[in-house]
Amino acid sequence: MIRDLPVADRKHVRQAALRLIRRDVPGFTATLLLNGLAASAALVSPWLLGRIIDTISAGGAIDVLAAVAVGGALLQLILSRYAEKVGTRFSERTQEHIRQEFLDRVLALPAATVEHIRTGDLTARGTTDVGVVGRTLRDAAPAVLISSLQALFLVVAVFLVDPLMGACGLVALAGVAAASRWYLRRARDAYLEEGAARSELAEHLAANAAGARTIEALGLQDRRTSAAERVIERGRVAQLRTLFLRGVLWPSVEVSALLPPVLVLLLGGVLLDSGQVTLGAVVSSVLYLRQLQQPVETILIWMEQLQSSGASFARLEGLRTPAARADVTAPDPQDDHIVATGVHFAYESTDDVVTGVDLTVRPGERLAVVGPSGAGKSTLGKLLAGIDRPRLGTVTVGSVPVADLSPAQLRKHVVLVTQEQHLFLGTVRDNLQPADPNADDNQMEKALAVVGADWVTSLDDELGSQSSGAELGPDRVQQLALARVVLADPHTVILDEATAMLDPRTARRAERSLAAVLDGRTVIAIAHRLHTARDADRVVVMEAGRVVEVGAHDELVAAGGVYQSLWRAHTPESSL
Repeated sequence: MIRDLPVADRKHVRQAALRLIRRDVPGFTATLLLNGLAASAALVSPWLLGRIIDTISAGGAIDVLAAVAVGGALLQLILSRYAEKVGTRFSERTQEHIRQEFLDRVLALPAATVEHIRTGDLTARGTTDVGVVGRTLRDAAPAVLISSLQALFLVVAVFLVDPLMGACGLVALAGVAAASRWYLRRARDAYLEEGAARSELAEHLAANAAGARTIEALGLQDRRTSAAERVIERGRVAQLRTLFLRGVLWPSVEVSALLPPVLVLLLGGVLLDSGQVTLGAVVSSVLYLRQLQQPVETILIWMEQLQSSGASFARLEGLRTPAARADVTAPDPQDDHIVATGVHFAYESTDDVVTGVDLTVRPGERLAVVGPSGAGKSTLGKLLAGIDRPRLGTVTVGSVPVADLSPAQLRKHVVLVTQEQHLFLGTVRDNLQPADPNADDNQMEKALAVVGADWVTSLDDELGSQSSGAELGPDRVQQLALARVVLADPHTVILDEATAMLDPRTARRAERSLAAVLDGRTVIAIAHRLHTARDADRVVVMEAGRVVEVGAHDELVAAGGVYQSLWRAHTPESSL
């Protein structure tokens, strides 16, 4: 049952932007102040040029005015450089916050969410979208901020020189506002669609790469190629849509930006003939409006990047919405009893794969769940581990729904161990800390000793050594995973063939480590091979999603039911 991660709405994006600003108010204030001063300094030269023209016309001296003009230009240069430096530092710090928040949110996602989201979508958000937002903060945001302040100050300056010419210039800019409004009303949805298409393509490529041998063995190349072409076509259409929007916006704004100086020149000529304005005022107004073209073009150039970044930011903030995270704060379980009552579960567009299951797991018990392929064993294991939520009925630990527990709470109560173990990029210490962020080196070393990972002491930097799956091998990777279980210290461990994919020698070493981890804990073993069930306190037999038998191994063999048939098939040479 694959689900798409949500996308934040405009309100949440605005709130997120304000939250990032509040995290670094001094940096943001300094950036705003310096850019404002730089924009103010840029107004000096055009105004002084108008004064110089009027002074020359009156036969006066311009030495002081010229010196002030040069000084204003130098001041603008210095302020602009320093503002850029401060703004870049602010954006880099903010980008760091975004990356850290994204990682924290991913790690805090409920197990049920992680299990059913598209891997490609999450990958695209953590790479492409984070990168787009980072580049915007580093490049686009400062440029647009500076240009916006310059544009505002230039319009005000024209009004101060002559209100009539200022009004004329502002009316001429209406075309820029109209074209921008048309673009902004359509751009967000278009860029969100482009981001979704990009995620789908990443998901498709990852699935093809992971299953390349299977695709080749089953002769599915043509089918997968056709599917890839559909995904690529969706991406092409989405990119053409955003390209069309830019193709309309850019010419419209560039033409509109050229009109104000032309209209002010025409109006200024009329006013000059009637003696209502001076030549210097007309020149200053035209220069201001000509200067206005540069910040408008800068905003235009970066507007596309801002829309793309806004869509990416909305996708990142989607992990913060209630649809992606568990909003319910569950109370701590009262005890270690796991109880399933009237449990029904179905994957999307299928009939129930678990039907009417009632089961109580006693603390300290070793319980085996067996049954033919497709009986619903692994699905029941995920329900007991809180990864999936029942469609009907409840699965509780200590009278609290397991699926309502936060990741931190769940780690302390129930842990699912499968044959798929992950090695994090980083040191041995980095691979152990997710289980218990507060664990010190001494606790980590004890956890490694429990699972027999003595090889860590032979590494150059021990816990600080970089970990690599190719160098460690599957048995050592499995030991690190089991050491995480020791650090998490759950009272219940659910095993779903944790050593099934290891070679016999490696499997025996992993099983010895596993036995040390399971000592004193409740164990629920999803047994695909029945030798596991023989040593269990109780055996739960499933068939067609239902629990059909419960009892000890010897009792069930003697009963002559489903379990006896499974046991005969598993050990045909044994005598019953």
